[in-house]
Amino acid sequence: MAGGRLLGRLAWRLAGRRRQITETNIRLCFPDLAPLEQQRLAKDSFISLGQGIVETAMAWWTPGGRLQPLAHVSGLEHLDAGLARGQGVILLSAHFVNLEIGGRLLALSRPFQVLYREHKNPVFESVMRKAREHHFEKAISRDDMRGMIRSLKQNRAVWYAPDQNYGREHSVFVTFFGQPAATITATARLARITGAAVVPFFQSRRSDGRGYDLRLLPALDDFPGDDEIAATQRINDLIETAIRQQPEQYLWMHRRFKTRPDNQPSLYQ
Repeated sequence: MAGGRLLGRLAWRLAGRRRQITETNIRLCFPDLAPLEQQRLAKDSFISLGQGIVETAMAWWTPGGRLQPLAHVSGLEHLDAGLARGQGVILLSAHFVNLEIGGRLLALSRPFQVLYREHKNPVFESVMRKAREHHFEKAISRDDMRGMIRSLKQNRAVWYAPDQNYGREHSVFVTFFGQPAATITATARLARITGAAVVPFFQSRRSDGRGYDLRLLPALDDFPGDDEIAATQRINDLIETAIRQQPEQYLWMHRRFKTRPDNQPSLYQ
């Protein structure tokens, strides 16, 4: 973790474009913070990202026996209850920098599948897919929605994070930290098609460096309902609440507000 912090500080100095995106996102999402506090949070997020890179390596290559003591899991009964319904479980997550280690640690307690976005670099994609196929039941490409539906209908749990900007297609504008954000409606559509339970799952790095808290929450009641936009807003609100509990551990360098409503100008220079 000390090496990860050093890596994060180095990235803060060298990754000017990503630093600018991070600072813009934090300024938009935390307008009540003073400028110095906003910059401190941005820098802390880079340091946390450096640790996240180390955690990704741990998640892919460290033996499970060495990782097990790091896992502090609560709420497994919510996942079990969702599967007991017999219609699959959407493990709803978000892009925290320690996403990989969180998933790997949870997989030590319960098997599940993972939906992921293919990497543009073919070498990195090969390594990532191999690691995920080794540690999870199945790795499903983000573009293979039919594959995810099949898994849910087979009463599998599928890990899924819908909190990034995927453009206008299949998206609606709902608020995220008070900002209009193009957000995919797939969570509501998948739950409606399959009847799957939506069980939120978030992880956080303990401040004392002695492991990770993995929190599974009760399945969402009356979801998705009749209003797809309201259901999508509900997902954003849930993820926002989780981020506010550990803002420095979120991946702020993603251009979350890239797609703008009504052809408004870009927020990113």
